[in-house]
Amino acid sequence: MTVSSSAPRRIAVAGASGRMGRMLIEAIAAADGCVLAGALDVSGSPAIGTDAAAFLGRTSGVAITADLREGLKNADVLIDFTRPEGTLAHAAACAEMGVQLVVGTTGFSDAQKADLAAAAQKTAIVLAPNMSVGVNVTLKLLQMAAQALDTGYDIEIIEAHHKHKVDAPSGTALKMGEVIAEAQGTRLADRAVYERYGHTGERKEGTIGFATVRGGDIVGDHTVMFIGAGERVEVTHKSNSRAGYAQGSLRAVRFLAGQRTGMFDMFDVLKLK
Repeated sequence: MTVSSSAPRRIAVAGASGRMGRMLIEAIAAADGCVLAGALDVSGSPAIGTDAAAFLGRTSGVAITADLREGLKNADVLIDFTRPEGTLAHAAACAEMGVQLVVGTTGFSDAQKADLAAAAQKTAIVLAPNMSVGVNVTLKLLQMAAQALDTGYDIEIIEAHHKHKVDAPSGTALKMGEVIAEAQGTRLADRAVYERYGHTGERKEGTIGFATVRGGDIVGDHTVMFIGAGERVEVTHKSNSRAGYAQGSLRAVRFLAGQRTGMFDMFDVLKLK
C-alpha cells in the first residue's frame, strides 16, 4: 500500500548496536515525523534484549532483537547499513512483509544487486553506496565535470576509510567512477584500473584509476582528479562524522512515503536527475 506522507514514519534499524546503527537511532530520536519501531542485530550480540536507545541514557521501548520478523512487524521502513548477505535476507523479508527499505550497504555483486532489484518489484527501495547529501551533490558535480573534460584529461579516484572497512575500493568511489564513465558514454568495467605494481608501462589512454587508503578512524574521504596538460581539476568530499549519512537516510525514508514499489537512488531523493 502507499504510505501517507503526513503520517509519522515508523523506522527499524539493522545493526542497531554498531556505530552507524547508533548514529541512526540518535538521528531518529531527534527527527520530527520519525519514530523508532524496531532494532535488529546479529544473533549472539551482547546488545540483544537491551533497549535500543540505552546508549543515549534513555528508553525507547524498543528492544534489540535477532528475530527479523519481530524487528520489522511494526515498521514502515528498514534502514540497513550492514553486509550484503544480511541485507539480502532483510530485503527478502521486507518484500514479503510490505516494509520499505533504505540500503546504505556496499560491496554487492551484480547477482546480489539483481536480487535487490527483484525485491523492489514488491516494495520500494532506496539503494545508494553513500547516503550523504554532500556526496550525492558531489556526484552531480562529477557528472558535469566528466562531460566537459571528456578529452585530454586522465582521471584518478583516491579514497580513504577507517581500518575496519572490509571492501575496497569503497562503494562511493566505485559510484564516482560509474557516474564519470556514464557521463562520457562508456562503462566503468571497460576503463577501471584497480591495481598498479611493478613495471606497469605508460598509463593507458581513457582509463580510470583507483587508489585506496585504509587506516585509523577516517570516516570517508574521496578525491577525483581530472589531470590535463598544464592543469588539474580536483573534486573532493570529506566526511567528519557519520551524521551526514544518517540525515541523508532520513531524507530517503521520507521520500519513500510517497512510493509503492521500485528501485530508487539518492539522485531521486534529492531531485538531481
